[in-house]
Amino acid sequence: PVVIVGTVTDDKPNFMTVAWITKLSADPPLVGISVGATQHSAKGIQQTGQFSINFPSIDEAELADYCGLVHGYKEDKATHVDIFRGALETAPMVRQCPLNLECRLQQTVELGKQYFFIGEVANVYASERILTDNKVDMERFRPFVLTMPSNIYWSLGDEVGEAWSMGRRLLEHPEDRR
Repeated sequence: PVVIVGTVTDDKPNFMTVAWITKLSADPPLVGISVGATQHSAKGIQQTGQFSINFPSIDEAELADYCGLVHGYKEDKATHVDIFRGALETAPMVRQCPLNLECRLQQTVELGKQYFFIGEVANVYASERILTDNKVDMERFRPFVLTMPSNIYWSLGDEVGEAWSMGRRLLEHPEDRR
């Protein structure tokens, strides 16, 4: 998915778009993001040990693309962001995004010209507009992804099926396996 990472770099809020993100653990709740070592946000994450992960819907695609076009050391991207803060002072979040995570840096892995930042999720914030029965409703949320090398954003399509369930038929009927 496409996300906007927020941190404080040189005492100023900074935001950048990231499309290399993954869940690492549920207990403790850990996520990982890959950020170029020369990025202004990488410097901020290292300075503060905190960052936010903000999930835009397709309605915020223009803002997400903008945050990936310009460098924080050249332009103050925060002028286009409605910033809010939770419990972590140096993990500014993007109010325009309907889903936000506050993270504490747990580990940094150097991977060539990239840093892989592993963060423990401290808090989760979700806008009421994307919730149904107090759970994130993907049809209301409408996140999007980036494909490479085409560099195209895509919205999610139709539901495919229930995870850890739709493959049961092959367990029950091994003769159908190929």
